[in-house]
Amino acid sequence: MRTLVFDGRTGAAGDMICAALIAAGADPDALAPVSDALPVRYAVGEVEKNGIRATTVDVLVDDRTVETDGDHDHGHDHSHGHDHGPDNDPSTSGSDEPAEGAGVHRSYREVVDLVESMGLPPAVESTALDAFELLGRAEASVHGTDLDETHFHEVGADDAIADVVGAALLLADLGPERVVTTPVAAGGGTVEMSHGTYPVPAPATTEIASRAGFRIAGGPIDRELLTPTGAAILGAVADGFDAVPDLAVERAGYGAGDADFERHPNVLRALVGDGGEPGPDGDREKRDDDRARAGQPVDGRLAHDDIAVLETNLDDAAPEVLGGLQETLSRAGARDVTIVPTTMKKSRPGHLVKVICKPADAEAVAERLARETGTLGVRQSGASHRWIADRAFETATLRVDGEDHEVDVKVASTTDGEVYDVSGEYDDAAAVAEATGLPIREVLRRVEAEVREQLPRE
Repeated sequence: MRTLVFDGRTGAAGDMICAALIAAGADPDALAPVSDALPVRYAVGEVEKNGIRATTVDVLVDDRTVETDGDHDHGHDHSHGHDHGPDNDPSTSGSDEPAEGAGVHRSYREVVDLVESMGLPPAVESTALDAFELLGRAEASVHGTDLDETHFHEVGADDAIADVVGAALLLADLGPERVVTTPVAAGGGTVEMSHGTYPVPAPATTEIASRAGFRIAGGPIDRELLTPTGAAILGAVADGFDAVPDLAVERAGYGAGDADFERHPNVLRALVGDGGEPGPDGDREKRDDDRARAGQPVDGRLAHDDIAVLETNLDDAAPEVLGGLQETLSRAGARDVTIVPTTMKKSRPGHLVKVICKPADAEAVAERLARETGTLGVRQSGASHRWIADRAFETATLRVDGEDHEVDVKVASTTDGEVYDVSGEYDDAAAVAEATGLPIREVLRRVEAEVREQLPRE
């Protein structure tokens, strides 16, 4: 099996990944669709890092107008100032200004629309969108927003898009059957962001690492070595290995970062060769599990949904208050409310209230829960996401004594469209039962059977 191995013992960033892929044999001409779609161009060159000849890739501003936005979340994602090869001399055409942070800073949805508008091959588009979904879910989790509402700052700028889409194009050109990565060095110390000073790895990088199928390691120096863009690209394409697997190496290449360290060459090594064979079913299941953990769709699985889970214990709530919590908390943003009888201290009867909501609604729901019940504290449990079905509603028409009655029916399916549950809405069925004299369960049986008959058959 033709395998590509990333060896990230001194970190990874978007430009380093692109450079490593070119050094390992990918054709730089494959990057043309990005330059056609964005006001940027690539400069490919070489540099020496601690005695190692390495490839550099800079994303430069083209002559076309580029708007800028100075509000950045991350300041270390791209390398500039390298020596450029004679065929890529920035002085020969356009501007030689680095494109770091250049261009409009887009929302997640705007980035998706832009990538989809580029006319990329399906596999390339899928890889790029997987990486941006990892970035988006990480930012949404860190900032407590919904995915579609997430606003990218630096990682939504032209150069970051050029890195992500460029890496996907180069990977497709190189054509490995499998991509793996060893544990990636995250670095250490602190990093300056628009929201303040944070320890390395940065919050978004940490969140991506928790979802991706590879491991990170601290050090070996106090500097940010693994960026959110680099982590997202690797998370979208690579399986994690503890060490370089058995490999008949055909080619080795090095992609340079922008820093120079005394004892550690700032390069990402890429190895290409035969090996890294997958195991039987267990290896496939591991890849599926990695993709599921990253929030990426897997055939036959449920969909990923970021949530917050709130809890409180009550030992003196009136039944009327408990009975009204479903409605009042739903108005505040709750997606589900569960009330469980329990035993409190001194054997007093009580209730455990559990609430599922979106992370952005957690504070409002917690406040409403406190006001409604008088509880002195609401805790947020460790759950960060749930797995949910793709849901659609069909309307079934039940004809009784010459009159038509409509009942909504919920259809639940996996991400690949396999329907596994059909359930009539109880309130609709109850209304029809009252109007017709039929038992509620008979109404439900008939409308569910009607919808099942209309479903496409394999």
